[in-house]
Amino acid sequence: MDKLSAMRVFIEIVDRGSLTAAAESLDRSQPAVVRTLAALETHLGARLLRRTTRRMSLTPEGRDYLERCRRILADVNDAELALGQAEGEPYGGLRITAPVQFGQLHLVPALSDFLTRYQQVRVDLLLLDRIVDLVEEGIDLALRIGPLADSTMIAVRIGEVRRIVCASPDLLDRTGVPDHPRALTGLPCIQLRNAPTSVWPFWDRGRDITIRVGGRFSCNHIAAGVTACTEGLGFGQFLSYQVQQLIREKRLRRVLEAFEPEPLPVHLVYPGGRLMSTRLQALVNALKDSLQLNDGIG
Repeated sequence: MDKLSAMRVFIEIVDRGSLTAAAESLDRSQPAVVRTLAALETHLGARLLRRTTRRMSLTPEGRDYLERCRRILADVNDAELALGQAEGEPYGGLRITAPVQFGQLHLVPALSDFLTRYQQVRVDLLLLDRIVDLVEEGIDLALRIGPLADSTMIAVRIGEVRRIVCASPDLLDRTGVPDHPRALTGLPCIQLRNAPTSVWPFWDRGRDITIRVGGRFSCNHIAAGVTACTEGLGFGQFLSYQVQQLIREKRLRRVLEAFEPEPLPVHLVYPGGRLMSTRLQALVNALKDSLQLNDGIG
């Protein structure tokens, strides 16, 4: 049995979520993929996947083996690339994750420039509004907004964003401009995550405060919340990059700026513990140059 090939098949099954999808991705027959997985489990003397007619999930042994497989194959790939890079030109694949709207607005244009420059690099971008386990899911680089909890990762700070309150000009004509966060308790506010009320953070006279707000419109998606705000359905508290263009276009107005809480840091994060590939180093350097963030509003 070709162990490295079997490892690749196992990873593909997990990443694609099914034997059929893995077979299609690998351009193999499904029986061949099944045989490879069975041979690998027999060789290891352990069940890697729980399989039913409806779903498939990793066993504890499978989860541990998956992480080790990703590291082994990454090291093999880096070794092969190092031998083939006489002049250090990056090539190979990179998996990246970022918040959905940030990725759409800022990361995709930056990646377009990067891929234009490095013609032998491939990028797989996963836009997710959740924290991803980089090692478990085979991610090379993540863009994260907010304080970092995982100290095992290497982090490169590229800027910060602010939490700002804004409203449409029409709504402000009807309600007036609030002069303190407490005024929001009597005004319509956009609710995210389908909550009947939300608690918004502010900074007042040298201390953190929170204000509980409510409104008649709620949704579970930030872009929809921003649209609702521009339509005058309520005040909204968003991250600055999510509304900066609308504020520049005067479709939204920033209010309560003196009470905004401390900015949130933005980092590029990648796993530590092994040598950094040439392509990842090139990407980090490129994004550091192109994603120097401030609120961009003025």
